Amino acid sequence: MDSDSLTKMMSSEPPGNLSRDVTRAHKPAPGPGCSWLVVAAAMAASLSGLMLGYEMGLTSGVLLQLRGVLSLSCREQELLVSSRLLGALLICLAGGPILDRYGRRCSLLLSAGLVIGGTMLLMAKASLAALALGRIVVGMGTSLSGTAACLYIAEISPRERRGLLVTLYELMLVVGVMLGFSCSYAFATLPDGWVYTFGLVIPPALLQMGALVFLPPSPRFLVARGELELAREVLARMRGGAKEQVEVELRDIQIGLKEESEHSFVELFSAKSNLRSRLLTGMVLVFLQQATGQPNILSYASPLLRGVGFHSDDAATLASTGFGVVKVVGTVPAVLLVDRVGPKSFLCVGAVAMGMSLAALGALTLQSQTQLTSLCVSHPAPNHTIVTWDHNRTENETQMFITSAPVWWTDDDNRLLRSGPVDDKSSSLKWASLISLLVFVAAFSIGLGPMVYVVLSEIFPMGIRGRAVSVVSAVNWATNLLISMTFLTMTERIGVPNMMFLYAAMSFVLLVFVMLRVPKTRGRTLEEISKELAKKKHFEISLCKKVQHQETSSVSREMPPNIL
Repeated sequence: MDSDSLTKMMSSEPPGNLSRDVTRAHKPAPGPGCSWLVVAAAMAASLSGLMLGYEMGLTSGVLLQLRGVLSLSCREQELLVSSRLLGALLICLAGGPILDRYGRRCSLLLSAGLVIGGTMLLMAKASLAALALGRIVVGMGTSLSGTAACLYIAEISPRERRGLLVTLYELMLVVGVMLGFSCSYAFATLPDGWVYTFGLVIPPALLQMGALVFLPPSPRFLVARGELELAREVLARMRGGAKEQVEVELRDIQIGLKEESEHSFVELFSAKSNLRSRLLTGMVLVFLQQATGQPNILSYASPLLRGVGFHSDDAATLASTGFGVVKVVGTVPAVLLVDRVGPKSFLCVGAVAMGMSLAALGALTLQSQTQLTSLCVSHPAPNHTIVTWDHNRTENETQMFITSAPVWWTDDDNRLLRSGPVDDKSSSLKWASLISLLVFVAAFSIGLGPMVYVVLSEIFPMGIRGRAVSVVSAVNWATNLLISMTFLTMTERIGVPNMMFLYAAMSFVLLVFVMLRVPKTRGRTLEEISKELAKKKHFEISLCKKVQHQETSSVSREMPPNIL
C-alpha cells in the first residue's frame, strides 16, 4: 500500500488542533456552518455510496438468474461474486497515487466512468468471462469512488458538520443495498431481467459526473498542490465568506500536511506509541467483520432463502429485499446514538445478537424438513411430482420415495439431493429462518458494520491515521475476497448448518476480542485517546467502567463506508 494512500477519511479532527487544542479549557468558537455549496458537494459525492450499496445488494438476486442462464457451477458462482471484490482489492492497493495526483474530484469522475464502462460490459454479453471482467471493472470503480467520496466530504466539511455529512455516505450506502435487492426482485421474472438490474446503476453515475463538473476541488488537495490562493477562494465560498474562519482553517490544513510528512510508513509496524498493537487491533477487527459471515449472507441471500423453503427465484429474491430494509432501519440508531452510547457498547451488543441469530439459523437448517443440502443448485419446487429411478436404491426406499412425493435431483458432481414435501412445520421453519437472518443483518448494521470504522478513526494518531487505515482496508478487502471465493465450496463440504455454527462461533470470538482489546472512547477527544493508548502495554477490560466527560473540545466521529 502506498504511504500516501487513499483512506485519509479517518482524519476526523482538523490537523491544527493536535497540540494546540488539547490545552484549551474552553470549547472553540462555532464555525459558520454549511453553505449550499458544501451540502450540494456532499450529496453529489454520496452518490458513490448509493452505487456501492446497489452493487452489493443486487448480487444475490442476479446470481439466481445467471446460474440458470449460464448453468454455473459452484466455483463459477464464487468467481462471479468475488470478481467485484478482486477489483476493489486491486484499486485499494494501487489507487493512492490516483487520489494524490489528480485529486478527489477527478478521482470521482474517473470512478464513475469505470462504473459505467464496467456496467456496459456486463450488459453486452452473457458469458462468464465478460461478466467477471465487467464486475472487476465495476468493483474498481465503486471502491475508488467510495474512498474518494469520503475524503472529499471530510475535506470540504466544517468541523461541526463533518460527522453528519460523512454519515450521509453511510446512509446512502444502505439505501443502495435496499434498492439493489428491490430491483433484482422487480426484474426477477423478466427474460434477461439481470441486464436491467445491472443497468440501473448508470443513471446515478451519470448524475454524479454531471454534478462534479460544476463543483470545486477540495481545499486540502489544492494546498497540497501549492495552490494556496485558489484554496483560499474555495474555502471562502464553502464557508460563506467568513475570512477569519477561512484563514484559521487554511493554517490548520498546512500544519496537518506538515505533520503527516514527518511520519514514515515503517512506523506503523514499530513498537513506538504502541502503533503495532493498534494496527493489529484494527486488522483483527476488519478480519472478524468479514469472518462472521455478513458479506456472504448478503451475496448469497437469495440462494440461501431458496434453500430454506422459498421455492422460487422471485419468492427468494423478494424475501431477501427485507435485508436491505433492515440495514437502513438498523443503521439509523447507530448513527444517532454513537456519540452517546459509544462504539464499544454497540459492538458488544451486536456481537451477541449476531452469534445468537446465527446459532438459531444453524439449528433450523439442521431440521430434516428444510432439506437444505446445497446452495449451488436451484432446488425444484417440492409439490411437483417427478418420477426418477435410482438403481442404487433398495425397493423399500424406492417405494418410500414415490409415496411421500419428495423431489430428487443431482448436483454438479452427480450426487443425489432431496427436497422434502411442504408441510406446516417446514413452513414455520422457513419463516423462522428468515427472521433469524433479519436479526443477524440488523445486529450487524448497528454494531460491526459502522462501529469498526469509528474505532479505527479513534485509535490511530492523526499524523499516521490515513496510512494505518490503508493497511487495514487492504486486509478488509483481501479477507472479503477470500471468504466469498470459498463460501459455496465450504458449504458443499461441511454443510450449511455447520457454516452457520462457525459464523456464530466467530461472533462470540469477536465479543471476547472487543472486551479485551477495544478501548472505551466515549466522551474523550482523539488526543486523549491516543495518549492513553500510547502509554498502555495492552488494552484493559472495561465493561462497567465509566468514562468521565472532559471539558476539552469534543470530536465529531466520521462514518466511512461498510466494505462487506
